[in-house]
Amino acid sequence: TATSGRVVIKDDSAATEIRINASDRALIKDYYRKSPLANAAPRSLPLLRGGSLLANVKVEPLPPALERKLSSLPTSHVRWITGRDVILVEKKMRTIVDAIYDVTK
Repeated sequence: TATSGRVVIKDDSAATEIRINASDRALIKDYYRKSPLANAAPRSLPLLRGGSLLANVKVEPLPPALERKLSSLPTSHVRWITGRDVILVEKKMRTIVDAIYDVTK
């Protein structure tokens, strides 16, 4: 199951929506489908779009080889993997903006 969040960053001249786009979703799913550790990841705590990422949730950056293939993000956001889920997080408030659930399943 995949869920798309909607966060809009505005200034006087433009608005930008930050989320995991369809192309990035496909690349991420394909990468983890081929990963030898795909089924080894433990189930993570429920992470809900729009919720806060708790400080005790273990997260790791996506592998550099995968991250290089994905759309660039503003410096205010980061993609992480936690358990079986890939999440897009606004770093300052640790808000989960978007997620791909069970990507390593």
